Amino acid sequence: MEGRYELIEHVCSLLADEAGTLRKEAPYRVALCYPSPYHVGMSSLGYQAIYREVHEHAGATAERVFLPDDVETYKRTRTPLFTWESQAPVSGFAMLAFSVAYELELTGLFTMLELSGLPVLAAERNARHPLIVAGGPLTFSNPDPLEPFVDVLVQGEAEDLIHVLLDAAASMDREALLDHLARIPGFRVPGRGGARYHVAKATDARLPARTQIITPHTELRSMFLIEPERGCSRGCHYCVMRRTTNGGMRTVPPERILSLIPEHARRVGLVGAAVTDHPRIVELLRTLVDAGREVGVSSLRADRLTQELVDQLRRGGATNLTVAADGASQKMRDLVDRKHSEEQIVRAARFARTAGMKQLKVYNVVGLPHEDDADIDELIRFTTELSRILPVALGVAPFVAKRNTPLDGAPFAGVREVENKLERLRKGLRGRAEVRPTSARWAWVEYMLAQCGPEAGLAAMDAWRAGGSFAAWKRAFQERECVPYLARRVEDGRRQPTVWPIVPGQAPQASAV
Repeated sequence: MEGRYELIEHVCSLLADEAGTLRKEAPYRVALCYPSPYHVGMSSLGYQAIYREVHEHAGATAERVFLPDDVETYKRTRTPLFTWESQAPVSGFAMLAFSVAYELELTGLFTMLELSGLPVLAAERNARHPLIVAGGPLTFSNPDPLEPFVDVLVQGEAEDLIHVLLDAAASMDREALLDHLARIPGFRVPGRGGARYHVAKATDARLPARTQIITPHTELRSMFLIEPERGCSRGCHYCVMRRTTNGGMRTVPPERILSLIPEHARRVGLVGAAVTDHPRIVELLRTLVDAGREVGVSSLRADRLTQELVDQLRRGGATNLTVAADGASQKMRDLVDRKHSEEQIVRAARFARTAGMKQLKVYNVVGLPHEDDADIDELIRFTTELSRILPVALGVAPFVAKRNTPLDGAPFAGVREVENKLERLRKGLRGRAEVRPTSARWAWVEYMLAQCGPEAGLAAMDAWRAGGSFAAWKRAFQERECVPYLARRVEDGRRQPTVWPIVPGQAPQASAV
């Protein structure tokens, strides 16, 4: 792209391919910001749900903004960041509301504020600037690194809180608004108190979250997303959405799900933390497929799969079956309370083969406390066994401890150690299965942001300003004296709970290598 005109033309061309875009005149204008590019943001069910909720508020309207794919063109042409619906400068809106999914999206937030001409640090802004608000999935675990940059944090499920926020913001001056919100559970106002780590729960009437805008330009091309359930009834130790978060799993009847899917939606994605735990999931799948729709399901649990369920997925267009093992060995799966066995995963592979699927994708984690080479060798042996049933793609992520889980405060295994484990896997599975690892270095950066406080957010800003290399992150964490700490480890909940190690008192560099 060459200039400002081309930037606007690009946005207009994507808008032209959308179905369901909302436009409304209202006195209070919200720029709904997603700190990753359009194709990622438009795949976010939570982002789309809040877009709809703002439009349903009588006095407010929302326009979308995304991290540009071509940041340098914006800078070179001095083009202010603008909204999609009207191409209006973001800095002219009353509120910028960011949905932050995970730790590494912090730098996208910085870039969007910079391109809008707004100071990145909250301390450098005043009443003349828009109100900067942040919510999203990150607030379920550790929103602390966001504190130096935002005026208000919305913690947890925001479908109800967004209306409370808009009512107050439209009727109060800035100082009164911040004092008011600090007294309401679910809002955190840095420097003014408010309940820290409160995870708000939306009323059941707001469920289910669902797609508002369908577009072919997303990670999930032209797919209508809807949640048949929210939350989870399981107790996996590493997971922020375990049963103790917001009261476990809430299901939505298939009849309501079906009534909310628009007639023109030919591809439907069922999304949630534990979709296959829904007691009527097979019935829902069968109804959708019988209507001629393609169907995808997130979070397949191996212990819940049946031949009929997998057959319905195949009829709905699936060519691969994806399950999560989340433990290199049975010992590790048992330790983290992951409720399935090798036998159940093998059975899932056989279901997929019988249904005529082409590949089994298995997600796993390495670097858990108490894991050793024997566990990695067991993963090699077991993956080899699976590959004799169906070709296997093994996705491997380094373990990152999250707040508000039994593993909160557990140490990071170390970049070198994780890389050695990944290399052991590659060698052991060469020619037998495809290994798709995520970066050990960036997992450590994520770990530091997940396990430290506001100072880690300032380190992220320093690293971003220094170019964003791994070396810049290491230096920034050290200079800001970021040390992981045990915050709020929740109970295991079992009769014989697992005793996990905690982070020792150490400099951050010691945990990086």
